[in-house]
Amino acid sequence: MIVNKKDPAETRPPVHLADIESGQEAVLDHLQLPEDISRRLMELGFLPGHTIGVGKAAPGGDPRVYRVDGSEIALRHETASRLVVRRREAPPERECS
Repeated sequence: MIVNKKDPAETRPPVHLADIESGQEAVLDHLQLPEDISRRLMELGFLPGHTIGVGKAAPGGDPRVYRVDGSEIALRHETASRLVVRRREAPPERECS
């Protein structure tokens, strides 16, 4: 019997990064942006298959901070809504002993 061990995020339907709530993580599927903007975001670490953590938003809600590849980068809602991601399950909480 062959078992295909896919990342659980790959089986979830895609959503936009702007739809992910603060404190959650998602895996980037693809970018729906002009080539020059996509290239710049990829230089910053927004590469398909990479995990993106969602941070806090500015007081007005825009921009929002995203953690990717060890960096924190602020993106406007307009840009984040063009990044297609797949939600990740929250890691299990560890018990303190």
